[in-house]
Amino acid sequence: MSIKSLNPYLMFDGTAEKAIAFYERALGAKSEGPPMRFGDIPGDNPAPENKDRIIHATLRVGGGVVMISDTMPGTPASKTSNTEVCLHFDDVADMARAFDALAEGGKVTMPLQDTFWGARFGTLTDAFGIQWMFNCQREDCQDQKA
Repeated sequence: MSIKSLNPYLMFDGTAEKAIAFYERALGAKSEGPPMRFGDIPGDNPAPENKDRIIHATLRVGGGVVMISDTMPGTPASKTSNTEVCLHFDDVADMARAFDALAEGGKVTMPLQDTFWGARFGTLTDAFGIQWMFNCQREDCQDQKA
């Protein structure tokens, strides 16, 4: 078996477009082309209120990829999860900026702090309910005073 890559796929209930704009602003994510919408499905005729829901979008975040979609109409997105998205940084100041931006409207569950395992680390849940980990190993971090 040869696995080429692995990425998180984030599901939203009608708020995917807002989440994409938020991650572009907060994390510097870049969309790979325009998102596909439910109204773009050939031969499908979704209800007018569902045609602009996002069926698939891909964001580049640093060297990684996050895929995003709204759920099928009438299917709510899970509000709980045992999955978190971990972002690895090599600059503490950049990590702090991204942490603060992503925390906007969300909840910090562990402020950025030095840890016993040799990293600057913190966690938060963003305004869309997605859980994030921020990590910068001390030996990889620049500007360790931030």
